Amino acid sequence: MVGGVDVRRALPPEKHAVSVWVRDTFGHRWASESEIAFAHQPVGCHVALRESSVLGFACWDATARGFFGPIGTLESERRKGIGAALLLECLYAMAAHGYGYAVIGAAGPKAFYERVVEVLEIPGSVPGIFRGLLR
Repeated sequence: MVGGVDVRRALPPEKHAVSVWVRDTFGHRWASESEIAFAHQPVGCHVALRESSVLGFACWDATARGFFGPIGTLESERRKGIGAALLLECLYAMAAHGYGYAVIGAAGPKAFYERVVEVLEIPGSVPGIFRGLLR
């Protein structure tokens, strides 16, 4: 719990509600990735909630194994530690699942990640796995 906000792994019956929220807030591409994160066990989508309202989400193993992201919080809830809590919850879950590190594909804003975790940029990795992405 961070500032009255519950940050936890999403539950399978929450898939539709989370996916709709992500689509309406951040677009269909991130909604697609969140749906994939729900498709494996353990669920790779974490949410930040205040009462029954979604404030943010973060995923891992969505785009590719070992990848963290996407992550997003409501603009009105930014700079309150919610994004950091989501990032760390996902990284701890990935570590518990056996990952030694995570790749953040198309990371941005980079300064956010640098404030929370140690970042090592992989030279020549852009566009990487996103090359040829259907728009």
